[in-house]
This record gives sequence, C-alpha cells and structure tokens, in this order.
Amino acid sequence: MKDAVRIGVVGAGAIAQLAHLPVLSKMRGTELVALCDNDRPKARSLADRFGVPDVFTDIEDLLEHDELDAVVIATPNHLHEPHVLSALAAKRHVLCERPLSLTARGIERILTAATRADRMVAVANNHRFRNDVQALDRFVRGGELGKVSGIRAGAYHFRRESTGWRFRRAESGGGAFFDYGIPLLDLALWLGDFPTPTRVSAHMERGRAASAVEDLMVVQLELENGMVVVFDVNGAYVGQEERWWFEVLATRGSARLAPLRVVKELNGRPTDVSPTGAASRDSAFIQSYRAELAHFVAVIHGETEYEPPADQVTLHRIVEAIYKSAEEEKEIRL
Repeated sequence: MKDAVRIGVVGAGAIAQLAHLPVLSKMRGTELVALCDNDRPKARSLADRFGVPDVFTDIEDLLEHDELDAVVIATPNHLHEPHVLSALAAKRHVLCERPLSLTARGIERILTAATRADRMVAVANNHRFRNDVQALDRFVRGGELGKVSGIRAGAYHFRRESTGWRFRRAESGGGAFFDYGIPLLDLALWLGDFPTPTRVSAHMERGRAASAVEDLMVVQLELENGMVVVFDVNGAYVGQEERWWFEVLATRGSARLAPLRVVKELNGRPTDVSPTGAASRDSAFIQSYRAELAHFVAVIHGETEYEPPADQVTLHRIVEAIYKSAEEEKEIRL
C-alpha cells in the first residue's frame, strides 16, 4: 500500500471549511497534517474539529514542516500566485483554488516554477469533476449530439454584504464574473477542448470607485471552431430565488445541467436520452470536490497522468479581454 499523501491547507475561509477540510479529513490515502491561517484562534478551532495536529499563521513556517507532501491553497485571490510560488520553491505539490493567478502572465510564471521544481500544480476547477458534467462530457466528446454550436450559461445570486476582500478589486481581481463567470467559462472551454478564441464583447455594471467590482457582466465569446458562448452573471440579483444554468446547443441535440437533461434527434424526432442512475448522497458541490481531491492524490501517486494547467493561460487571456471589452465598450479581437 502506498503511503498517505500528507497535506496542509492554507486558508481557513469558507471553501476550506465547506469542502477541503471535511473531504480531506475522511479521504483514504491522505493525511491532514497542518492548517495555516493568520487567524490563529479560528485555525485552531477548525484544526481541533477536523483532527488536524498542527496550526500555523505563516505559510513559510508551514512549508518548513517536515511531514508535508502537498498543500491546498485556499487564500484570497491575490495571494494565490505568491503562495503557489512559495510552495513550489519548497518542493511541495499544489492544488490551488481558482484563479491560479490574477493574470495570464502570472500563470505562466507558475508553470515555469513548477517545471523547475519538478512538482505538480492543479487548479480547483471542480465543475469538471461533477458527475453530471462527466456524463455530459461523454455525450459531447463522443459526438452523439453532433457539432456543438453554442453554449448559454449564467448565474444569478443575491447581493452579499459588501465587505471583505471580494469587494476590493486589487485583492479579488473582479466581482460577479470572477466569482461566477470564470467557472462557467472554464467549463465551456474544457467541454470544447479549449478551442482558439477569436473575438469577445462584454458589458458590465460596477461602481465608480477605483476599488469597485462589477455587479453584473454579460459576455459573448466567439471561437475559431464556430462555437459561440454567452454568459450572463449577476451578483446583485433581485428575485425570488438564485439561479444557475448551463446549456449546450448542438446540430443533432441539446443538453442542460442541474438537473442533467439530454435530448437527441432520433429518426427525425427529438428524444430524451438523459442518463439515469442512483442519486448521489452528496450535493454536486461536495461530490465534485471529493472527486477533484481524489484525482489530485492519484496524480501525486502516479496513478493518473499529470497534465500541467497550461489551459489556464488561455482562460485568463480571455478573461483579460472580457474586462477590456467591458471597460472600453468595444469588441476585442484575440
């Protein structure tokens, strides 16, 4: 039996509390050895709750821990790049919450550092690991729906209290689109094997303050293979319930997520071919993180092939073009 992968978690915020710590504390083949956060009382309380032996308030101290193979970075967005680079310099494997960096150039620096350190970096694009997404992926990549012509996706969320780093652009990188749009963009590009982008147009609404982040963003992205992707995200939605959607339009069918529904043209008629199966005991959120973390551990053990996240450079070049288009109020060619 292979030794357990010894993991430290950096950042004790919501995503660590809701996903990383509860999943890793119960996952076979892993050992949670340390938790790092600048709020020591909170970190100590969480460590006691999840059976984590050591607590640190400085990542550099954590990285000196002898019993450490890998780290999960779950800190505010602007700290991802420096924290990942520090972990790689210390010869630790890294799983980083998205975004890997606030810029495409920063991601290139991380990829170079990972190669130099001979360590692996993964990005927590958990939507890719959802059971329904994996099923949809088989329909799309297998060509069963024909050629994908478009994807329509969006997320409407109620306004949150406007405090904390997520509402300061230098620390968050952006607002509604950074929070809700980037995961949808990654999922759309991943399902399409990251086709080359050609042009983008975007509209956003945000306050006039230099640090303000956008409340909403509408994006139309055209890709070299003819696919058109439209996103509509809102972080200040006024309505009766929050919404999340992802729809695939193709020449011989269509599909949507949450719940997964697949319609395929058979004998000239639209036919529901949605896969059936036992419902997961977990939410799609927890299930996706469990699968993602298991994949990360399998990569470290050499049981699954490692693919450097070079596709995130393309992703963030598109993100940068989206914000430029919205700020300059014009179409951007890529």
